[in-house]
Amino acid sequence: MTTTRDKMIAGAADLMSRRGVNATSMRDVVHYTATPRGSISHHFPEGKRQLITEAVTFAGKAVSIPLEKAMSERGVIGGLRAFAASWRRRLEATGFEAGCPVLAVAVDRYVGEASDKDDETAQQQLLDLADGVFADWRRIMHAALLREGLAADRAERLATLVVASIEGTVALCRASRSADALDQVQEELETVLSAALARTTR
Repeated sequence: MTTTRDKMIAGAADLMSRRGVNATSMRDVVHYTATPRGSISHHFPEGKRQLITEAVTFAGKAVSIPLEKAMSERGVIGGLRAFAASWRRRLEATGFEAGCPVLAVAVDRYVGEASDKDDETAQQQLLDLADGVFADWRRIMHAALLREGLAADRAERLATLVVASIEGTVALCRASRSADALDQVQEELETVLSAALARTTR
């Protein structure tokens, strides 16, 4: 059962993916999720910073859990295809309006509500959180590559390449209102990964 709190966190993540961090206010989240205004102070006593923090954590897990499952069950290439497909579905389902809320935190400087204090500290905390989410996605990819025989340093570089490529391509797709770039990048990543994995079997 989805609670009011969960609904607000998911709604905040969705709004951030469409508008960015600063254009997502507590009032916007309440309106978007049709939740009582009193829910803000009840569920998020620390205000916008707390809500955004929890939304980023939610968004990170929404990717990492299925990504880890796909990599475990389908291997590196199958997992990559599932990763790209999940972004394609989200882009197309939202008319290319929604991107990645974690990336939004990385590129959009945090400005809190009028009652907030010390936006600089909040900014650093959110950047650290986003960095941790990206690191988790790279860790999942890295572990999958290790399982298929790649050396640790090569696996680390390729894991970074995959995550950075897909994240950047999501932005390209939003700008072009087309998934063509995602298809192209997926194909090239498959070529690179397949070549790297083939060397491990020689």
